[in-house]
Amino acid sequence: MRVAMYYRNNDVRVEEMPIPKIGKGELLVKVMASGICGSDVMEWYRIKKAPRVLGHEITGDIVEAGEGVKNYKKGDRVFVSHHVPCNTCRYCLSGYHTACETLHKTNYDPGGFAEYLRVPEINVKSGVYLLPENMSYEEGTFIEPLACILRGQRVANLKAGQSVLVIGSGISGLLHINLAKDAGAERIIATDVNEYRLNAALKFGADSVINAKENVPERVRKLNDGRPADCAIV
Repeated sequence: MRVAMYYRNNDVRVEEMPIPKIGKGELLVKVMASGICGSDVMEWYRIKKAPRVLGHEITGDIVEAGEGVKNYKKGDRVFVSHHVPCNTCRYCLSGYHTACETLHKTNYDPGGFAEYLRVPEINVKSGVYLLPENMSYEEGTFIEPLACILRGQRVANLKAGQSVLVIGSGISGLLHINLAKDAGAERIIATDVNEYRLNAALKFGADSVINAKENVPERVRKLNDGRPADCAIV
């Protein structure tokens, strides 16, 4: 199978690898779509583990189910999570799943920028989700980043009627804007240095935008009846 092998940001090569063999409780998935996360292009972070196949926002079709797999079958359209927590350690039981050691050790093989990937048993048990019939593969790749946004807003305890400042209007920022609006935010202000992104922020529901090259605290107060934002999302 073909994979996109990462060596550094300006050196990603199409290479050949064998299709992974699956074992008991595992799945073989044909990748149909894979999103590019901001972390995928953080060279300082990725180059330490290069060469490797990146990609962790994927959807695809199950082409083989290992012995013992009960909830999924060949032909199912799925989203697959790359990291899954144990849900039994002290971090998980305290609600801090991102500190779970198991979460940081789990992953699929070799990565989302490949034609096929092997889904380990632990991921099959708690990290595979069937796609609704009306959801495209491309739309499904947003499940992972959207989950991050949902958790962020839950931790921020965002409430209806609050004013929200979203710093940065990339993909995550736009999702924050959309969800904050859906949550009933009274006023949403977005910042960025890129005019294209600022226009996108308005389309996604921001009430006002600020070029981050300006005096942002001062502009926020002018747009928010003299008050700072109730909630700031970075």
